[in-house]
Amino acid sequence: MTIVLVVVAVAVVLALLGLVHRWLWVRLVRDTTAPGGPGRRAGTVVAVALPVLALAALVAGRAGVPFWLERVVAWPGYLWLAVLLYLAMAMAVAEPVRAVWLRRYAGTARAPAPAPAPAAAPAVPRGSAPDPAPQAPAGLSGAPELDRRVFVARVLGGAAVAVAGGTVGNGAYGVLRGPRVKRVQVPLAKLPRAAHGFRIAVVSDVHLGPVLGRAHTQRIVDAVNGTQPDLIAIVGDLVDGSVHDLGPAAEPLRRLRARHGSYFVTGNHEYFSGAQQWVDHVRELGVTPLENARRALAYFDLAGVNDVQGESEGHGPDFRAALGDRDRTRTAVLLAHQPVVIHDAVRHGVDLQLSGHTHGGQLWPGNHVAALANPTVAGLERYGDTQLYVSRGAGAWGPPVRVGAPSDITVVELASYQA
Repeated sequence: MTIVLVVVAVAVVLALLGLVHRWLWVRLVRDTTAPGGPGRRAGTVVAVALPVLALAALVAGRAGVPFWLERVVAWPGYLWLAVLLYLAMAMAVAEPVRAVWLRRYAGTARAPAPAPAPAAAPAVPRGSAPDPAPQAPAGLSGAPELDRRVFVARVLGGAAVAVAGGTVGNGAYGVLRGPRVKRVQVPLAKLPRAAHGFRIAVVSDVHLGPVLGRAHTQRIVDAVNGTQPDLIAIVGDLVDGSVHDLGPAAEPLRRLRARHGSYFVTGNHEYFSGAQQWVDHVRELGVTPLENARRALAYFDLAGVNDVQGESEGHGPDFRAALGDRDRTRTAVLLAHQPVVIHDAVRHGVDLQLSGHTHGGQLWPGNHVAALANPTVAGLERYGDTQLYVSRGAGAWGPPVRVGAPSDITVVELASYQA
């Protein structure tokens, strides 16, 4: 039954995408070009190629194609998905403008003046050819209504393309530039005075894959090390692919530096990519995995749980294993990829949960969609005696684009009430 529902959902999504692409072709290609002309042919080719590339980008990883080919289709395919979102939104806004504009043209059009009575033709000498009939000046014999429609279509279509292209270009620049460092202070009632000012660098949702690679990892490592943290927490969705393909991209993680070490918990995308191979590999890189486990540090307990996606493999979150037998007079900081486990954290007396997963919505208005499935989309909120901090993430999934949700590395500074 579940498989049937998935197939139906996929079919509906593909049908909607097909209708959107058809509508965009009508407005941006058919309405702006001459039938059979080179512009019409080129626009049609592009209108067909872009959705094919987007579909290829989405399925290439799971289809087992060579990684080099996955990278070839990923850039144009994923970028088109982002452009498609904002182009469709811009064209939807343009539709009523188009209707009003054309109606205004029609309302201001004047009826042609009555033609004057024909004058008597002058006599033509016998044997002479009559003068040819007068011709309309060039450019005035076409259909003016059609010309107006093409003009309106080109203006509105060009404006929509410029808005969508500018939005996506700026959003891509923000991702490729690298995440900004954000600082948040979190007061904890049980934190000892000696731990006041303890800094945890939170890194989430890097999503190394066919688009973001080794250079992006190096930017993140440089930014993290520049904050001189006491501890580094990588809270899931580090990768989208196998160790074989992405091992070199993750290599800079070996140079992470923090006085109390670096720690890692799985995200849902690790389970799409082979979680155990990545748990083993990050350990080789000097990062300590916390698989439903806890470390007693000098000033507080640091715990980590597997992502809920691991339940499909029998390796889901186990709060009892990670937190069940601890001393509750000590502060507990939990690393958990998805914010939805906050209620389990509250029941187990966690003081602070550090999460990611939401990307802050990544592409506006995606934040409103993310809010439907997550208790907190981004930032710091309190749930009972437990505080939850959700990072927007240091990378991007799918399109390497962020709009309204800039990427970040968050330095969480713990504060003691006793300080």
